[in-house]
Amino acid sequence: MTRTRVLAALLMAPVAILAILFLPTPWMAALAAIVFLLGLWEWLKLAEIGDTLQRTVLLVLNLMLMVLLLWASGSPLVLLQIATLVGVGWWVLSLLWLRFYDFASDHDTHARVFKLAAGTLATLPAWCALVLIHSGEPFGHRWLLTALMVVWAADSGAYFAGRQFGTLKLAPRISPNKTIEGLLGGLVAGVGVGLAAGWYAGATVAQLPQLALLCAVTVLFSVLGDLFESLLKRHVGAKDSGTLIPGHGGILDRIDGVLAALPVFLVGKEILGL
Repeated sequence: MTRTRVLAALLMAPVAILAILFLPTPWMAALAAIVFLLGLWEWLKLAEIGDTLQRTVLLVLNLMLMVLLLWASGSPLVLLQIATLVGVGWWVLSLLWLRFYDFASDHDTHARVFKLAAGTLATLPAWCALVLIHSGEPFGHRWLLTALMVVWAADSGAYFAGRQFGTLKLAPRISPNKTIEGLLGGLVAGVGVGLAAGWYAGATVAQLPQLALLCAVTVLFSVLGDLFESLLKRHVGAKDSGTLIPGHGGILDRIDGVLAALPVFLVGKEILGL
């Protein structure tokens, strides 16, 4: 399984990196919308929307929201910025949901409504943040690559550190395989890779402490996104969100951390002046 996981990552990573660095922002926005909506499709399935037509309608509505946000934002993309802030607020609020594990776990209509709202609040702000980061001047594409590399490195660092050293459970009821040692390994890997990628994106030596702080917070929120998806899976007894990616599961299994990390990375980057 580890070999399959690594091989799949080696195939996907170059494609993603080339797209980020060389596609113009409108094309990058369209490609990201496809990926995020595929992840949302799996989210809707975890929310127990079993009817294909219903999931299709909900997906189209979210696509229309993306188009509307972009069309109505104007040149400063104000609505995208507001949506990004809403996304940060949602992920902070999601800590309460993780704390009260059984909330919306009863498989009825009200539970589905909460999970549908959570799917939109996770997906749309992340897409807005991605568009804003990539469109930034002069090296927005490099900063987007930095944000994603922080998440990728943290995920890999946590996986291997957890397998090698993991003993202390991080959230055993939500995700039994996650450990505190894995979290620390992910932090080290994410911050280390983020510093190198951020320097490539234009951060100065004097800005490295702020960049390290930003990377650390981004890693923590990526873990939050991962845990929240694990919560959804535990509620319905699913191991993965899908089977599309060998060794990794579904699309949502790959972007759950990204959904939480991108809005926080953008807001933190602006606050810290990077």
